[in-house]
Amino acid sequence: MEIDHDIPRLPVDTESYKFNGDWDIVYHKSHILKSMCTNNHKCIKDDPGCCELCCYEFKLELPHLPEMVFSKNNLVLTHKNGARIEFNPLDALARVKNGKSSIRVACADEWKSSRDDAANMQEIKPFDWSFTTDYQGTYNDKIRCEDTDAKLNIFKLMQKERILFYHDLSLFEDELHDHGIAACSVKIRVMPSGFFILLSYFLRVDGVLIRMNGTRFHYEIGNNYILKEYTSREAKFESIKHLPPAIYTTPSEIEKHLTITLKKTQKLFFD
Repeated sequence: MEIDHDIPRLPVDTESYKFNGDWDIVYHKSHILKSMCTNNHKCIKDDPGCCELCCYEFKLELPHLPEMVFSKNNLVLTHKNGARIEFNPLDALARVKNGKSSIRVACADEWKSSRDDAANMQEIKPFDWSFTTDYQGTYNDKIRCEDTDAKLNIFKLMQKERILFYHDLSLFEDELHDHGIAACSVKIRVMPSGFFILLSYFLRVDGVLIRMNGTRFHYEIGNNYILKEYTSREAKFESIKHLPPAIYTTPSEIEKHLTITLKKTQKLFFD
């Protein structure tokens, strides 16, 4: 019997959790996006039969996608009143700029040439090949955002609590032609007192710079809002070359050595 390779056969990993009777938390996890069109390059924009790869390419209009896009991975939190927060790779990549990257190094051209399609020699459009994104989640119209001077209660988050639910999801990743890494992921931790989410983008261009964009969400039982803190950090390799090389590959360790370039805190009201 002939096997139809176009039919996805890998199972989608999913799990849900009901928190405090108010929040439904669910994640989906599966394989990476296929690298070839399954319709022999005959997909049409907005056509129901368009394959997933082409849907991504039509919506994003980026010359290239990261090496690994976990297209079916997402984390969704839904409040009983309908307020919804989601984290997914499509919306994260939608924040990548279509324009020249501010990082100009030799490996940028090498990265581009490695993704040249021999059958399509058209000029590669300029875009941010580091896939830098300031994505901070996707909210529906029942979420209201307000700037605030409030700060995350780090001491409370550091207290040991029973973990009721935990998961770590990759959204996309690219090794920049072996010159570093660009990766975006989201983690959630649910405790008896509330939940904490870390959405992070990490970029390391070897010998050039390290950049981190992190969004932290903290909800405490009894509040009618989630506190969100977005922080962008960066450092040139020249300024951190005195550090042990092993730290460069550990985001949680290198983070404290990077300079904060932007910090913004908001309350996400869902009541």
